[in-house]
Amino acid sequence: MRLAPVLLAGALTLAGCGKSETPAEAPATGAPAVETAAVEPTAAMGEQVFRRCVACHTVDKGGANGIGPNLHGVVGRAVASHSGFSYSGAMKARGGVWTEAALDTYLKAPMKDVPGTRMAFAGVIDDADRKALILYLESQK
Repeated sequence: MRLAPVLLAGALTLAGCGKSETPAEAPATGAPAVETAAVEPTAAMGEQVFRRCVACHTVDKGGANGIGPNLHGVVGRAVASHSGFSYSGAMKARGGVWTEAALDTYLKAPMKDVPGTRMAFAGVIDDADRKALILYLESQK
């Protein structure tokens, strides 16, 4: 067991050997620095994110409700208003309209935004994924 501390010390020493250089430490090569631009979310990207939702939701015009309501035309629609779906009391009490901002807040943490919702989904944590998903839902008119 005396070998374990020695191996740990060696591993920690070696961990720093392959450290990558930060731009401030990088040697000057005369070449301009290249910055990676963030990709702007799109509806097409949101369609990929929506794959997480298809177990419960559809987006087809006139499509059936699933475990969750059909989301065709959800952006701009009154909350808990899709006909033929039995919403929770908490969702009915929420009121309002599904604006981009309301969807953003809800999709980030559904159970925190509407305590008592039946949507047992942790949420879309990544801001860009959430924006892309909302763009996709907005395109489903």
